[in-house]
Amino acid sequence: MSDFFMKTSKEVLDELNVNEKGLVSEEVEKRREQYGYNELAEGKRKTATEVFFEQFKDFLVIILIAAAVISAFLGKFESTIVILVVVIINAILGTVQHLKAEQSLNSLKALSSPTAKVLRNGQKVEIPSREVLVGDILFLDAGDFISADGRIIENHSLQINESSLTGESLSVEKSVDPIAEKDVSIGDKINMVFSGSFVTYGRGVVVVTNTGMNTEIGKIANLLDSAKEKKTPLQASLDQFGKRLAVIIIVIAILLFVLDIIRGYDIADSFMFAVALAVAAIPEALSSIVTIVLAFGTKKMAHENAIVRKLHAVESLGSISVICSDKTGTLTQNKMTVQHVYVNQKVIDQDQLQLDNPIEKRILYMSLLCNDSVTIDKKEIGDPTEIALVDLGEKYELDELILREEYPRIKELPFDSDRKMMSTLNHYEDKNLLFTKGALDVLLSRVTKIETTDGIVAFTEKHKEEIEKVNKDFSMSGLRVLGFAYKEVQEGRTISFEDEKDLTFVGLASMMDPPREESAGAVAACIGAGIKPVMITGDHKITASAIAKQIGILKEDSEAVEGSEIEKWSDDELKEKVADISVYARVSPEHKIRIVRAWQEKGNVVAMTGDGVNDGPALKQSDIGIAMGITGTEVAKEASSMVLTDDNFSTIVKAISNGRSIYANIQNSIKFLLAGNTGGVLSVIYASLLGLPVPFAAVHLLFINLLTDSLPAIAIGLEPHNKTIMKERPRDINVPLLNKSFAKRVTAEGVIIAISTLIAFHIGLSTGDAMVASTMAFATLCLARLFHGFNSRSSQSLFKIGIFTNKYLWYAVILGIILLHVVLLLPPLMGVFEVASLNAAQFGTIYLLSCTPLVVIQLYRVLVSSG
Repeated sequence: MSDFFMKTSKEVLDELNVNEKGLVSEEVEKRREQYGYNELAEGKRKTATEVFFEQFKDFLVIILIAAAVISAFLGKFESTIVILVVVIINAILGTVQHLKAEQSLNSLKALSSPTAKVLRNGQKVEIPSREVLVGDILFLDAGDFISADGRIIENHSLQINESSLTGESLSVEKSVDPIAEKDVSIGDKINMVFSGSFVTYGRGVVVVTNTGMNTEIGKIANLLDSAKEKKTPLQASLDQFGKRLAVIIIVIAILLFVLDIIRGYDIADSFMFAVALAVAAIPEALSSIVTIVLAFGTKKMAHENAIVRKLHAVESLGSISVICSDKTGTLTQNKMTVQHVYVNQKVIDQDQLQLDNPIEKRILYMSLLCNDSVTIDKKEIGDPTEIALVDLGEKYELDELILREEYPRIKELPFDSDRKMMSTLNHYEDKNLLFTKGALDVLLSRVTKIETTDGIVAFTEKHKEEIEKVNKDFSMSGLRVLGFAYKEVQEGRTISFEDEKDLTFVGLASMMDPPREESAGAVAACIGAGIKPVMITGDHKITASAIAKQIGILKEDSEAVEGSEIEKWSDDELKEKVADISVYARVSPEHKIRIVRAWQEKGNVVAMTGDGVNDGPALKQSDIGIAMGITGTEVAKEASSMVLTDDNFSTIVKAISNGRSIYANIQNSIKFLLAGNTGGVLSVIYASLLGLPVPFAAVHLLFINLLTDSLPAIAIGLEPHNKTIMKERPRDINVPLLNKSFAKRVTAEGVIIAISTLIAFHIGLSTGDAMVASTMAFATLCLARLFHGFNSRSSQSLFKIGIFTNKYLWYAVILGIILLHVVLLLPPLMGVFEVASLNAAQFGTIYLLSCTPLVVIQLYRVLVSSG
């Protein structure tokens, strides 16, 4: 690497062969081939073949393969073939699930990746950070993440946080000047910027000197690769549960193996059965099912404008009990809109102005002429307040550009923060008129006359009191107010700030950033779901309270406070008061952290929205940080767990609903697997303890494991949205998924499945043929588990959630039924799967008994809900 920090800006540009137009298209292609993409290498990706063979490293699969070898050695080639087929199909399913989940997560990672502003072909464009090249001219603003190393060529008070590289939390003030010393540490290279750092203040222009693995951070570590391997808390919990369950099942299998040997059964058959029981009873698909359901769920959320950056957020979404949301753009439209106009001593709604009334026409024309903003091809350019006036004109089919051409501007006195006014001199209806708009308190001090329907009259104290009362009413409603006045100026005479006096008052325009149409409904949905919405904003208390009342956040039993009040409270005082406060106005980033922490200390799970650099700490402090995708800085996005691509509060509510559904679906999938396995294990234990023949052949258990585990469980995990889920209280994050209540339901459902299976087994035994009994038990357990999938969709009855609303489960069940009947009816397979030929009555018994758990559980749910 060249010592760019020792060279002048011009020398660096010359060395990198870059001019003031940036890279041109031809050069982009050449440099892409030379430098590759600007991304950290993730190490060698596993191929599909490698993933496939990894499936055989599982302890249970190794035991199965050993059993297959033993079967072949003993001459039981049918069993060997069946075991190997089961193992291979399971490996294929595991590989497909792994690749699907990885593909889905990679697409989400691409959606949430940062962007960069560069100069290409002389035009400033925004591109994905991975496409930044050496030689690109990079534009930096406060809040931007820096995506490559570069040399500063323009510096405007640029300050950068380089803690990811140096560990120093204080921002570094940057310079454009070359550095004379050669041996300089990264922290002292103040004319360079580095990938992974972010801009905290000012702006600058940089020429990129290194990308990807050649950057300083690329030399330190591969961050993406280390992050990729991390499991979510739920996955880790299930892995731990699976290991404990495996130990219990293996102990049971060994005990049954010993019992069979004592009873004189064939050692090879007993061993095969014990192995098959362990494989069938242990839900080894748990972790992969969770992964694929999470992947599908997060993909669906991305389509609904909520990109999940960290998978653990999905698990936490259903536990959110407080949402701390910004006002502007999230609850509101982020667009100023005129609400009312006050002219001729009356308040008129913005869509009720009459252009045939000279005064009403004048204020409308003034608002467009004393105005620098424009809307071109639906693109709004200018101050939000002035754009609101342009939008008002559009309601009356007035084009600001045409109007300004018809009544040309002769001179202007631009707005400044000291005067709080703006004036333009326009040739209007054969006169030169000075149009002035600005803050009402300043404007009224310069008014001497007022225009009414009776003509222009002297401005009296009574007029002033009435206007101030209207202004106060507007302000109390959270409206921003602009005053309008004018006066005639002698033709040929120029104007100065001294002319902004002796004005004739025309009227007021009140405006606000109105709530999004969907905000009130989203807030109501939050409250109905047991979630407290809290508004935290830097805006004025009056404005914030007005919006909060409109959308239902601020009610009579809650209050609004300002940051200055929070300053006076200790953390304990804030904790005591926090539950009663719904609106926080004029707050600082430090206040946000204290508010989040106060809620958390009261046992709540808190979501926090943010878009600025200073929101980063609060986003990290919250349980789920939510960054704005449109207005948010890269710093906020990096600190967040989730990014909203539409900056909309209602999207947060949808995400919570989705999170609750995903978690419930995962829970239902696990319940389905465990209940079915419990039914099978209880059936075997019952027969063994009573000294009855073994109810299943080893091959039966392997077939059941293959047929009734993965596909139906995944289908349950894809259950459509439960309409009532947002009427429930937030889930307690400290209550584990596999709790006592869950265990009771699994056991009860497993017992019902076992009873149906054993009744079929006893009916088969009554024929005197153990093989018929085994076949009936096998078919009943298989079908009962498939049909139990419908019970596992929800804790509600099928009549409430809809019998046909989950098409994926129907596909899985129908496929399972077909494959079972192929085994039961095709003579070549009957021998392989050790099943007897059954008559019509026996088939009828199987269908009846296998439907029994479905009917019993559904009847119970109908009776409980009606009672």
